[in-house]
Amino acid sequence: MLTEEEKKEILTEANQYPYPAAACIDALKIVQHHRGWVSDESVKDIGQILGISNEEVDSVATFYSRIYRKPVGRNVILVCDSVSCMVMGYEKIYDYLSEKLGISFGETTSDGRFTLLPNSCLGDCDHAPAMMINNDHYNLLTAEKVDELLDLYK
Repeated sequence: MLTEEEKKEILTEANQYPYPAAACIDALKIVQHHRGWVSDESVKDIGQILGISNEEVDSVATFYSRIYRKPVGRNVILVCDSVSCMVMGYEKIYDYLSEKLGISFGETTSDGRFTLLPNSCLGDCDHAPAMMINNDHYNLLTAEKVDELLDLYK
């Protein structure tokens, strides 16, 4: 069940559009901001508020790679797996991260610190390989640089 604060924020956004359904991505972001992810119950509640079906809300949620439909760690690592990053050493970076953190794509460390996810393109092909941690973008990655970066996120 959404909180009154979440409902109020969603309605405020919906009022900015000629059709409430247009605020779907905003509503998903609001819920994720408050909860860290978007549950099936939240999808249902968003649909009721915006007057659209659960399936419509879920289709928007699953389209965007930065909307999380299951719980994630405090820090989400998105590793670019585009062709450019593959050519420039993506696999070494992924293997290093996976071994260091003890997780594979789609998993979260046991301490809840990191979730590791693939991303089809981070738009930094000329500085590959690249990754993001939360909203911070990093490129020209090496194992040493990855170690330094991971230390920044608690």
